[in-house]
Amino acid sequence: MTDNITPGHELSPLLAWLLKLPLLNRLRLAQRPREFVRFLKFAAVGAIGMVVDLSILNLMYRVLLPPLVPALADATRLVVANSISFTTAVISNFTWNRLWTFPESRQRPIAGQLGQFALVNVIGLGINNVVLSAVFHLIRGFIPDPFDYNLAKITAIGVVLFWNYFVNRAWTYRGIE
Repeated sequence: MTDNITPGHELSPLLAWLLKLPLLNRLRLAQRPREFVRFLKFAAVGAIGMVVDLSILNLMYRVLLPPLVPALADATRLVVANSISFTTAVISNFTWNRLWTFPESRQRPIAGQLGQFALVNVIGLGINNVVLSAVFHLIRGFIPDPFDYNLAKITAIGVVLFWNYFVNRAWTYRGIE
């Protein structure tokens, strides 16, 4: 399993075990363990982005938007707050992915790469808003506020993680080993 790993970069037993899980096994990451490590870095950057995203979402939804636009329905206010928080997290994620997950990408012009990353994430924002709204409407009556929209947001982040990684990997960071 460690055929594609250079000496001194062997996988830990935990990573080797994770690669055997059905979902990860289907993605054929066991044949490309370095790509799995890169995916974990991407997910770690995403976790930082999630903290940024949830913090801004709660600040916007709870504190800033209600007095600014009191007539907005909760669901509409949630989508507006989500769009702002998502965009803020995307900026954080782009920066950290360029510096840490895909450091080789710094050899490319930043403007083109940022444009590609932004386009992928605009589509990701659409997916995020759809999942957030759908889950929020499904669980709103069963889970108390603020856990309802935060759980919906975490679900949306989990769905969009895979979209963002695989599309960015195939397009924005194409050709990086």
